Amino acid sequence: MTRPRTPHAHRKQTGRAWRFRWNGKVAWHQCGTFPDSGIASIRTERDRARQKVAEGINPSDDKTANRIKEQAANKAIIAEAERKATENLTVADLFNEWLTDGVARQDGNAELRRSLSKNVLPTISKKALRDLTEKDLLAVLRALRARGLNRAVVILNNDIGQMLRWVEKRKPWRGLMIDGNPSELVEVEKLLDHNYQEQRDRVLSFDEIRELHNILKRMERNYFALPGGRKYSGVRPLERKAQLALWICLSTLCRIGDLLKGEWQHVDLDKETWLLPAENTKRQRGKRQDRHVFLSAFAQRQFKELHTLTGESSYLFPATNNAGHVDLKSISKRLGDQQEKFKNRSKPPSGRRHDNALVLNNGTKGKWTPHDLRRTGATMMQELGVILEIIDRCKHDLLGGSKVRRHYLHHDYANEKRDAW
Repeated sequence: MTRPRTPHAHRKQTGRAWRFRWNGKVAWHQCGTFPDSGIASIRTERDRARQKVAEGINPSDDKTANRIKEQAANKAIIAEAERKATENLTVADLFNEWLTDGVARQDGNAELRRSLSKNVLPTISKKALRDLTEKDLLAVLRALRARGLNRAVVILNNDIGQMLRWVEKRKPWRGLMIDGNPSELVEVEKLLDHNYQEQRDRVLSFDEIRELHNILKRMERNYFALPGGRKYSGVRPLERKAQLALWICLSTLCRIGDLLKGEWQHVDLDKETWLLPAENTKRQRGKRQDRHVFLSAFAQRQFKELHTLTGESSYLFPATNNAGHVDLKSISKRLGDQQEKFKNRSKPPSGRRHDNALVLNNGTKGKWTPHDLRRTGATMMQELGVILEIIDRCKHDLLGGSKVRRHYLHHDYANEKRDAW
């Protein structure tokens, strides 16, 4: 009985080898596997092997050598493609890798990403890093300077410099800056106003503090005096929570950002204390410490009123949707909008109040910011005879002196700070 033939797809694969003699011994050369390789292909490989033997070449060695050559050629092609891809890495490629591996700001790089995405990437994101020049960076900075943002120019220049210094130490990036770091050629001071000062020294006088108090009260009186139908279109006063934030900055010497991140669990109105956790303070990683503020009677009144407004939230200044704290620049923006004479805007901000209602002393001393209130409070302490070391501790600034002193001397100066506040 004849066994039925197995369909081609299910045939058993068998190797086909050609036998030959090499150096007095029997050797085998693999010509293919049937049925993957057809009979004609197997015979062609056998004939090729036979010809190689006739030429004095071991066909198996020749086959191995050809395979190695092909692999080497493929590797060379891949290496060349990678080299070209590296050569063409752009500023956007660098930006993404730097944000991931090269920098770790306290806010998770959110502000850095916003700033560079807005002011740098639209202009030079597609620029190959190897072609980046000083002129490219100057064009970015001049565009920002044209908006009158001197401080923003300085900050952006520092951020770009930090990114490019990171490049200088790492492959494959450093090989792309064959002409050096272009940020080192930028003389940022030549881009700034002649009267620009890097370190602000604005301090509000006692008269200006009274003027601010009177302005805020007058704005509230005028608004609440409007008839019911006119309040919607009337000029609204600075939100009460924002007013309280200003007086807290003045009376506790805190940074506005630290305050806006604050939580009610850290405020003890009975003990008259406020704890600023280390993670909420502005310090380098590894140097942050908890900050303990002893509330004066004035500061305590501000916190008590604030508690009536936001006490049901976990944050002192909750976001509108109660998802975390309010934006850290919200109050600074409001103050800037109401000191418009110091802005160089091409058009007023949409949907936001913009006037000069909060300009103090007719603007003769320039604009003022929430941070100036921190400086003002420290200056008031100095005028009242508080020693500088205690003022620094109230401000939570890193103290000088030797590391040995800071390591061994741990008196917390709680009583002295309480008296100063």
